[in-house]
Amino acid sequence: MCSYFFAFNSGKEAVTLDLKNQRGQEILRKLIKELNVDIFTTNQLPKNYATLGIDYDALRAVKPDIIWLGISGFGPDSNEAAYDPILQARGGLMEMTGEAGGEPQVLGIPLPDMGTSEHAYGLIMKALFKRAMTNEGSRIDMAMIDSTVSWLVQPVTMATTFNQVMTRRGNTHEFFAPVSVFPTSDGFVYVAMGNDIQWQRLLAIPGFEQLAEPCYEKNAGRIADKHRLNERIAEATRKFGTAELIETFRRAMIPIAKVQGIRDVCEDPAVKPKLLKSVDPATGFEVTMAPPPYMTEYLKEIDQTLPFPPRLGEHNEAVYGGILGMGKHELEALRRDGVI
Repeated sequence: MCSYFFAFNSGKEAVTLDLKNQRGQEILRKLIKELNVDIFTTNQLPKNYATLGIDYDALRAVKPDIIWLGISGFGPDSNEAAYDPILQARGGLMEMTGEAGGEPQVLGIPLPDMGTSEHAYGLIMKALFKRAMTNEGSRIDMAMIDSTVSWLVQPVTMATTFNQVMTRRGNTHEFFAPVSVFPTSDGFVYVAMGNDIQWQRLLAIPGFEQLAEPCYEKNAGRIADKHRLNERIAEATRKFGTAELIETFRRAMIPIAKVQGIRDVCEDPAVKPKLLKSVDPATGFEVTMAPPPYMTEYLKEIDQTLPFPPRLGEHNEAVYGGILGMGKHELEALRRDGVI
Protein backbone atom coordinates (compact mmCIF):
# COMPACT_ATOMS: atom_id res chain seq x y z
CA MET A 1 0.00 0.00 0.00
CA CYS A 2 2.66 2.51 -1.02
CA SER A 3 1.94 5.90 -2.57
CA TYR A 4 2.86 4.67 -6.07
CA PHE A 5 0.18 1.97 -5.74
CA PHE A 6 -2.75 4.23 -4.84
CA ALA A 7 -3.23 6.16 -8.06
CA PHE A 8 -3.28 3.07 -10.26
CA ASN A 9 -5.41 0.67 -8.24
CA SER A 10 -8.40 2.53 -6.81
CA GLY A 11 -11.69 0.96 -7.84
CA LYS A 12 -10.22 -2.51 -8.28
CA GLU A 13 -10.63 -5.80 -6.46
CA ALA A 14 -7.74 -8.14 -5.66
CA VAL A 15 -7.44 -11.88 -5.20
CA THR A 16 -4.29 -13.95 -4.85
CA LEU A 17 -3.73 -17.12 -6.86
CA ASP A 18 -0.58 -19.14 -7.47
CA LEU A 19 -0.71 -20.09 -11.15
CA LYS A 20 2.41 -22.23 -10.91
CA ASN A 21 0.20 -24.61 -8.94
CA GLN A 22 -2.14 -26.85 -10.97
CA ARG A 23 -4.89 -26.27 -8.41
CA GLY A 24 -4.45 -22.53 -8.97
CA GLN A 25 -4.88 -22.98 -12.72
CA GLU A 26 -8.05 -25.01 -12.12
CA ILE A 27 -9.44 -22.19 -9.97
CA LEU A 28 -8.60 -19.64 -12.67
CA ARG A 29 -10.50 -21.64 -15.28
CA LYS A 30 -13.47 -21.90 -12.93
CA LEU A 31 -13.35 -18.15 -12.30
CA ILE A 32 -13.43 -17.43 -16.02
CA LYS A 33 -16.53 -19.62 -16.37
CA GLU A 34 -18.39 -18.45 -13.27
CA LEU A 35 -17.64 -14.75 -13.80
CA ASN A 36 -18.40 -15.06 -17.52
CA VAL A 37 -15.17 -13.15 -18.15
CA ASP A 38 -15.11 -10.87 -21.20
CA ILE A 39 -11.45 -9.86 -21.15
CA PHE A 40 -8.31 -11.48 -19.77
CA THR A 41 -5.11 -9.41 -19.62
CA THR A 42 -1.57 -10.27 -18.62
CA ASN A 43 1.80 -8.53 -18.52
CA GLN A 44 3.77 -11.72 -17.94
CA LEU A 45 6.75 -12.50 -20.15
CA PRO A 46 5.48 -14.49 -23.16
CA LYS A 47 7.57 -17.53 -22.16
CA ASN A 48 5.41 -17.84 -19.03
CA TYR A 49 2.02 -17.92 -20.77
CA ALA A 50 1.81 -21.69 -21.24
CA THR A 51 3.59 -22.53 -17.97
CA LEU A 52 1.00 -20.56 -16.00
CA GLY A 53 -1.93 -21.84 -18.06
CA ILE A 54 -2.85 -18.36 -19.26
CA ASP A 55 -2.01 -18.63 -22.96
CA TYR A 56 -4.76 -17.75 -25.41
CA ASP A 57 -5.44 -21.31 -26.57
CA ALA A 58 -5.80 -22.56 -23.00
CA LEU A 59 -8.27 -19.86 -22.00
CA ARG A 60 -10.13 -19.98 -25.30
CA ALA A 61 -10.78 -23.65 -24.55
CA VAL A 62 -12.55 -22.53 -21.38
CA LYS A 63 -14.45 -19.64 -22.99
CA PRO A 64 -14.37 -19.58 -26.81
CA ASP A 65 -15.35 -15.90 -27.17
CA ILE A 66 -12.83 -14.55 -24.64
CA ILE A 67 -10.82 -11.47 -25.55
CA TRP A 68 -7.21 -12.13 -24.58
CA LEU A 69 -4.65 -9.32 -24.21
CA GLY A 70 -0.95 -9.96 -23.67
CA ILE A 71 1.20 -6.89 -23.04
CA SER A 72 4.94 -7.28 -23.46
CA GLY A 73 7.95 -5.09 -24.11
CA PHE A 74 8.78 -6.23 -27.62
CA GLY A 75 6.08 -8.63 -28.76
CA PRO A 76 5.12 -12.28 -28.20
CA ASP A 77 8.38 -13.62 -29.69
CA SER A 78 10.58 -11.71 -27.25
CA ASN A 79 11.18 -12.29 -23.55
CA GLU A 80 13.35 -9.23 -23.04
CA ALA A 81 12.54 -7.38 -19.82
CA ALA A 82 11.11 -3.92 -20.32
CA TYR A 83 10.41 -1.07 -17.93
CA ASP A 84 9.07 2.29 -19.04
CA PRO A 85 12.45 4.11 -19.17
CA ILE A 86 13.95 1.24 -21.18
CA LEU A 87 11.24 1.83 -23.77
CA GLN A 88 11.83 5.59 -23.62
CA ALA A 89 15.50 5.00 -24.43
CA ARG A 90 15.08 2.38 -27.14
CA GLY A 91 11.94 3.95 -28.59
CA GLY A 92 13.47 7.37 -29.29
CA LEU A 93 11.59 9.43 -26.70
CA MET A 94 14.76 10.30 -24.79
CA GLU A 95 16.44 11.41 -28.01
CA MET A 96 13.64 13.94 -28.38
CA THR A 97 13.69 15.15 -24.77
CA GLY A 98 16.12 17.61 -23.16
CA GLU A 99 18.11 20.70 -24.05
CA ALA A 100 19.67 21.04 -27.49
CA GLY A 101 23.19 19.62 -27.33
CA GLY A 102 22.58 18.28 -23.82
CA GLU A 103 22.12 14.77 -22.48
CA PRO A 104 18.99 12.82 -23.41
CA GLN A 105 16.33 12.91 -20.70
CA VAL A 106 13.43 10.70 -19.69
CA LEU A 107 9.97 12.23 -19.87
CA GLY A 108 8.37 13.53 -16.72
CA ILE A 109 5.59 10.94 -17.11
CA PRO A 110 5.77 7.21 -18.00
CA LEU A 111 4.39 7.60 -21.52
CA PRO A 112 5.28 4.08 -22.76
CA ASP A 113 3.44 2.57 -19.79
CA MET A 114 0.36 4.74 -20.06
CA GLY A 115 0.40 5.03 -23.83
CA THR A 116 0.45 1.24 -24.16
CA SER A 117 -2.55 1.09 -21.83
CA GLU A 118 -4.48 3.58 -23.97
CA HIS A 119 -3.63 1.76 -27.19
CA ALA A 120 -4.58 -1.57 -25.62
CA TYR A 121 -7.90 -0.07 -24.52
CA GLY A 122 -8.65 0.93 -28.10
CA LEU A 123 -7.88 -2.58 -29.36
CA ILE A 124 -10.10 -4.09 -26.66
CA MET A 125 -12.99 -1.84 -27.71
CA LYS A 126 -12.49 -3.00 -31.31
CA ALA A 127 -12.45 -6.63 -30.16
CA LEU A 128 -15.64 -6.15 -28.15
CA PHE A 129 -17.36 -4.72 -31.21
CA LYS A 130 -16.13 -7.62 -33.34
CA ARG A 131 -17.47 -10.07 -30.76
CA ALA A 132 -20.83 -8.32 -30.67
CA MET A 133 -21.08 -8.67 -34.46
CA THR A 134 -19.61 -12.17 -34.90
CA ASN A 135 -19.64 -13.89 -31.48
CA GLU A 136 -15.90 -14.44 -31.96
CA GLY A 137 -13.19 -13.75 -29.42
CA SER A 138 -9.79 -12.22 -30.17
CA ARG A 139 -6.13 -12.52 -29.29
CA ILE A 140 -4.36 -9.18 -28.90
CA ASP A 141 -0.60 -8.95 -28.56
CA MET A 142 0.33 -5.40 -27.53
CA ALA A 143 4.02 -4.52 -27.60
CA MET A 144 5.17 -1.48 -25.66
CA ILE A 145 7.75 -0.69 -28.34
CA ASP A 146 4.96 -0.36 -30.91
CA SER A 147 3.04 2.06 -28.74
CA THR A 148 6.17 4.05 -27.88
CA VAL A 149 7.39 4.54 -31.44
CA SER A 150 3.88 5.40 -32.66
CA TRP A 151 4.20 8.79 -30.94
CA LEU A 152 7.15 9.70 -33.19
CA VAL A 153 4.83 10.76 -35.99
CA GLN A 154 6.89 13.67 -37.35
CA PRO A 155 10.41 12.48 -36.38
CA VAL A 156 10.11 9.13 -38.19
CA THR A 157 8.89 10.73 -41.42
CA MET A 158 11.53 13.45 -41.31
CA ALA A 159 14.38 10.99 -40.68
CA THR A 160 13.39 8.29 -43.17
CA THR A 161 11.79 10.29 -45.98
CA PHE A 162 13.60 13.63 -45.89
CA ASN A 163 16.88 12.59 -44.24
CA GLN A 164 16.39 15.32 -41.65
CA VAL A 165 17.05 14.07 -38.13
CA MET A 166 14.96 15.66 -35.39
CA THR A 167 16.48 15.67 -31.91
CA ARG A 168 16.38 17.50 -28.58
CA ARG A 169 15.53 21.18 -28.86
CA GLY A 170 14.65 22.17 -25.30
CA ASN A 171 11.54 24.33 -25.12
CA THR A 172 11.66 25.58 -28.71
CA HIS A 173 9.80 24.25 -31.73
CA GLU A 174 11.28 22.66 -34.84
CA PHE A 175 9.19 24.65 -37.31
CA PHE A 176 7.75 27.74 -35.57
CA ALA A 177 9.14 30.72 -33.64
CA PRO A 178 8.80 32.18 -31.16
CA VAL A 179 7.71 29.08 -29.30
CA SER A 180 9.33 28.67 -25.90
CA VAL A 181 9.32 29.31 -22.17
CA PHE A 182 9.86 32.93 -21.15
CA PRO A 183 10.47 34.39 -17.68
CA THR A 184 8.24 36.90 -15.96
CA SER A 185 8.91 38.90 -12.82
CA ASP A 186 7.31 36.12 -10.73
CA GLY A 187 7.41 32.91 -12.76
CA PHE A 188 7.41 31.48 -16.26
CA VAL A 189 5.01 31.38 -19.20
CA TYR A 190 4.95 29.38 -22.39
CA VAL A 191 4.25 31.30 -25.57
CA ALA A 192 3.43 29.59 -28.86
CA MET A 193 3.09 31.58 -32.07
CA GLY A 194 1.97 29.60 -35.08
CA ASN A 195 1.78 32.28 -37.76
CA ASP A 196 2.95 35.73 -38.87
CA ILE A 197 -0.33 37.41 -37.91
CA GLN A 198 0.26 36.58 -34.26
CA TRP A 199 3.77 38.00 -34.58
CA GLN A 200 2.36 41.32 -35.76
CA ARG A 201 -0.01 41.33 -32.79
CA LEU A 202 3.00 40.92 -30.49
CA LEU A 203 4.74 43.93 -32.02
CA ALA A 204 1.68 46.07 -31.26
CA ILE A 205 2.04 45.42 -27.50
CA PRO A 206 3.99 48.16 -25.67
CA GLY A 207 7.38 46.77 -24.65
CA PHE A 208 7.77 44.51 -27.68
CA GLU A 209 7.91 47.12 -30.46
CA GLN A 210 11.73 46.96 -30.58
CA LEU A 211 11.41 43.50 -32.16
CA ALA A 212 9.95 44.98 -35.36
CA GLU A 213 12.79 44.12 -37.72
CA PRO A 214 12.44 43.07 -41.39
CA CYS A 215 14.27 39.79 -40.79
CA TYR A 216 11.59 38.74 -38.29
CA GLU A 217 8.54 39.50 -40.45
CA LYS A 218 8.28 35.90 -41.67
CA ASN A 219 8.47 32.70 -39.63
CA ALA A 220 11.53 31.48 -41.57
CA GLY A 221 13.52 34.53 -40.46
CA ARG A 222 12.48 34.08 -36.85
CA ILE A 223 13.42 30.37 -36.93
CA ALA A 224 16.85 31.22 -38.35
CA ASP A 225 17.59 33.49 -35.38
CA LYS A 226 15.37 31.90 -32.73
CA HIS A 227 17.94 31.77 -29.92
CA ARG A 228 18.80 35.48 -30.08
CA LEU A 229 15.15 36.30 -30.69
CA ASN A 230 14.09 34.38 -27.59
CA GLU A 231 16.69 36.23 -25.50
CA ARG A 232 15.29 39.56 -26.69
CA ILE A 233 11.71 38.49 -25.99
CA ALA A 234 12.77 37.33 -22.51
CA GLU A 235 14.15 40.82 -21.78
CA ALA A 236 10.66 42.18 -22.44
CA THR A 237 8.63 39.51 -20.63
CA ARG A 238 10.71 39.91 -17.43
CA LYS A 239 9.15 43.36 -16.99
CA PHE A 240 5.68 41.86 -16.63
CA GLY A 241 4.09 39.85 -13.87
CA THR A 242 2.73 36.48 -14.97
CA ALA A 243 -0.95 37.38 -14.58
CA GLU A 244 -0.46 40.73 -16.34
CA LEU A 245 1.39 39.18 -19.29
CA ILE A 246 -1.18 36.41 -19.69
CA GLU A 247 -4.03 38.90 -19.71
CA THR A 248 -2.19 41.17 -22.19
CA PHE A 249 -1.40 38.33 -24.59
CA ARG A 250 -4.87 36.85 -24.38
CA ARG A 251 -6.41 40.19 -25.30
CA ALA A 252 -4.10 40.19 -28.32
CA MET A 253 -5.12 36.57 -29.12
CA ILE A 254 -1.58 35.25 -28.69
CA PRO A 255 -1.48 31.70 -27.23
CA ILE A 256 0.07 31.76 -23.76
CA ALA A 257 -0.07 29.74 -20.54
CA LYS A 258 1.45 29.93 -17.10
CA VAL A 259 3.97 27.14 -16.49
CA GLN A 260 2.15 25.62 -13.55
CA GLY A 261 3.45 23.41 -10.79
CA ILE A 262 1.45 20.28 -10.00
CA ARG A 263 -0.21 21.95 -7.00
CA ASP A 264 -1.26 24.80 -9.30
CA VAL A 265 -2.66 22.29 -11.79
CA CYS A 266 -4.75 20.67 -9.05
CA GLU A 267 -6.21 24.08 -8.18
CA ASP A 268 -6.86 25.04 -11.80
CA PRO A 269 -10.63 25.60 -12.29
CA ALA A 270 -10.47 23.45 -15.43
CA VAL A 271 -9.11 20.55 -13.37
CA LYS A 272 -10.10 20.78 -9.71
CA PRO A 273 -13.80 19.86 -10.07
CA LYS A 274 -12.82 16.67 -11.95
CA LEU A 275 -10.25 15.23 -9.52
CA LEU A 276 -11.01 11.75 -8.24
CA LYS A 277 -11.04 10.66 -4.59
CA SER A 278 -10.63 7.37 -2.78
CA VAL A 279 -11.25 6.96 0.97
CA ASP A 280 -10.10 4.07 3.15
CA PRO A 281 -13.22 3.03 5.10
CA ALA A 282 -11.05 1.61 7.89
CA THR A 283 -8.92 4.67 8.61
CA GLY A 284 -10.56 7.57 6.73
CA PHE A 285 -7.31 8.16 4.83
CA GLU A 286 -8.13 9.99 1.60
CA VAL A 287 -6.26 9.76 -1.71
CA THR A 288 -6.66 12.33 -4.48
CA MET A 289 -6.06 11.20 -8.06
CA ALA A 290 -5.77 12.71 -11.51
CA PRO A 291 -9.04 13.02 -13.43
CA PRO A 292 -9.86 10.84 -16.43
CA PRO A 293 -10.04 12.49 -19.88
CA TYR A 294 -13.84 12.34 -19.69
CA MET A 295 -16.35 12.20 -16.87
CA THR A 296 -18.56 9.12 -17.18
CA GLU A 297 -22.05 8.74 -15.77
CA TYR A 298 -20.68 6.08 -13.43
CA LEU A 299 -18.16 8.52 -11.93
CA LYS A 300 -20.88 11.12 -11.49
CA GLU A 301 -23.12 8.60 -9.76
CA ILE A 302 -20.41 7.71 -7.22
CA ASP A 303 -19.49 11.38 -6.72
CA GLN A 304 -16.06 10.80 -8.27
CA THR A 305 -15.05 8.71 -5.25
CA LEU A 306 -13.63 5.31 -6.15
CA PRO A 307 -13.35 2.33 -3.80
CA PHE A 308 -10.05 2.34 -1.91
CA PRO A 309 -7.15 0.36 -3.43
CA PRO A 310 -7.40 -3.26 -2.27
CA ARG A 311 -4.98 -5.00 0.02
CA LEU A 312 -3.35 -8.11 -1.41
CA GLY A 313 -5.97 -10.86 -1.44
CA GLU A 314 -8.59 -8.61 0.13
CA HIS A 315 -11.38 -10.11 -1.98
CA ASN A 316 -10.41 -13.77 -1.68
CA GLU A 317 -13.37 -14.55 0.59
CA ALA A 318 -15.91 -12.67 -1.56
CA VAL A 319 -14.72 -14.17 -4.85
CA TYR A 320 -13.69 -17.70 -3.93
CA GLY A 321 -16.25 -18.13 -1.19
CA GLY A 322 -19.14 -16.04 -2.48
CA ILE A 323 -18.85 -16.56 -6.25
CA LEU A 324 -17.19 -19.97 -6.48
CA GLY A 325 -18.97 -21.30 -3.40
CA MET A 326 -15.87 -22.59 -1.60
CA GLY A 327 -16.39 -23.38 2.05
CA LYS A 328 -14.34 -22.19 5.00
CA HIS A 329 -12.32 -25.38 5.30
CA GLU A 330 -11.50 -25.43 1.58
CA LEU A 331 -10.31 -21.82 1.70
CA GLU A 332 -8.16 -22.58 4.73
CA ALA A 333 -6.61 -25.53 2.92
CA LEU A 334 -5.85 -23.38 -0.13
CA ARG A 335 -4.16 -20.78 2.09
CA ARG A 336 -2.21 -23.44 3.93
CA ASP A 337 -0.96 -24.91 0.63
CA GLY A 338 -0.05 -21.45 -0.74
CA VAL A 339 -2.56 -21.63 -3.61
CA ILE A 340 -4.21 -18.38 -2.55
